[in-house]
Amino acid sequence: MMTTKHSSRRHVPVLIIGSGLAGCTAALTLADAGLEVLLLNTGDTLTNGNSEMAQGGIIYRAAQQDPANSAVDDAYNLAKDILVAGHYYNSRKAVRCLCRSGPKCVDEMLVKRAGVKFDRNADGSFNLTREGGHSAPRILHCADFTGRAIMDSLTARILEHPKITRLHKHAAIDLLTSHHHAKKSQYRYEVTNRCLGAYVLNEESGEPETILANWTVLATGGVGQVFLHSTNALGCVGAGVSMAYRAGVSLANLEFMQFHPTAFYDERGSRRPLITEALRGEGARLLDANGMPFMLRHDKRGDLAPRDIVALAMMEEMLHSGAPCLFLDASQVNHDLTTRFPTVFETCKKTGLDIRKDPIPVVPAAHYFCGGILADIHGRTSMRGLYAVGECACTGLHGANRLASSSLLEALVWGVACGQDIARKINTDAGLSKTLASAIPDWQHEGDDRRDDPALVAQDWASIRHTMWNYVGISRSKARLNRAFTDMRDLVRHIHDFYKHTRISRQLVDLFHGSQSAYVITQAAMRNPVSLGCHYRTD
Repeated sequence: MMTTKHSSRRHVPVLIIGSGLAGCTAALTLADAGLEVLLLNTGDTLTNGNSEMAQGGIIYRAAQQDPANSAVDDAYNLAKDILVAGHYYNSRKAVRCLCRSGPKCVDEMLVKRAGVKFDRNADGSFNLTREGGHSAPRILHCADFTGRAIMDSLTARILEHPKITRLHKHAAIDLLTSHHHAKKSQYRYEVTNRCLGAYVLNEESGEPETILANWTVLATGGVGQVFLHSTNALGCVGAGVSMAYRAGVSLANLEFMQFHPTAFYDERGSRRPLITEALRGEGARLLDANGMPFMLRHDKRGDLAPRDIVALAMMEEMLHSGAPCLFLDASQVNHDLTTRFPTVFETCKKTGLDIRKDPIPVVPAAHYFCGGILADIHGRTSMRGLYAVGECACTGLHGANRLASSSLLEALVWGVACGQDIARKINTDAGLSKTLASAIPDWQHEGDDRRDDPALVAQDWASIRHTMWNYVGISRSKARLNRAFTDMRDLVRHIHDFYKHTRISRQLVDLFHGSQSAYVITQAAMRNPVSLGCHYRTD
């Protein structure tokens, strides 16, 4: 049901911050188990994040000659592919969890519960494609708009569920914790710090609200928008990472930011449209500025090498030639490109390109965050009462680099696991007591100055994005990271002071989250001198 009246203070059983695939899957799992869920997001609809922009598909299982052994065989092969792509820096437990649980979650949640219409062959079997780093075709898809098809079907189930209340245009400001916010001194002596919900900004009223929750789930997405070139939705500024960091929650692998090799080269806008990797899986080839294939010079797997290798190879080619972009030739793909890749076809058509004959100008762009809030195979974090799922979480699944089309499956598997774990706790954990809830104060404005000048905010964002792209981007060095650390430290201090004395707004909340996320990513990159996967050190 949709909330029409807004209260400045409420207490709910479960608060889910973020409405992408992970957040919606967790919400539906919990609601189906009979729990009341409050689903919060920053947009005016549920689909304003990265999930609906996923083009290529979602990992399922490879077709085998022996159907009785297909799941077992491909679970092993998929695990190997994930480990190879992740440079064996992965959590083996998380990899096993995904490979074993993935097909069942797809079947039960997406196909049966949500009714997603994945592409099928003439005989009714799923049409499976292959992408970079995969040893076999195992990617389920809906043309090249798989994310949108999944989210449209899933959100339809969300909208009709009586146990799920939605709050749109609400941005999370800070997590509430017993150690940091409880007014009664007795809670300072509790050994375990507990998450109690969040302060959130109601954009319609412009006022912060207090949402207390027995369990809180962070599903806030990625951090791509702290970089100059990104495929991410505009709201992906690392809100979950920023809030978890301030609350003292454990983070992991923050240095591993994956750059997608093929984003459409267009100087307009702060988000570069993605050119799906599935094009290369179907035979498209990367070309240099002279129109010649080059990937075999860098890796024996050629155009199907993992993303970190392809992105780095492209940067080296551009630096060597001075070219502002490279090209992707899809003219030899053995499909009707207008129906198999309609999103890419229309994106390019708007700029006058016909991908059936014209090469597509492409550049690498910040795409997927392999690090984040440390979480186990149930989505539990280091703080009691707090879960993290999807891109904002780090289960160790991806290691040092993500395998193609694993992000949607990760969001699905951990959304289900998180929902099931919280549902089990309803009989064993009393949650947030009334005494503790009453000890949490409402938000207090520290400053009332109206100084969130758009020009000042835009300049701070430009500083963050250029610093991160130039110094903490695809190629890093000690000198670059030291420069980034100094610049980001000074900028965070400035923004913190600005934030304290200026009345809160959505623009300031995003800026504060973005600056802190960029700062902790820079620090993690400085601490790791080993060049590995997405974290490439020239020194």
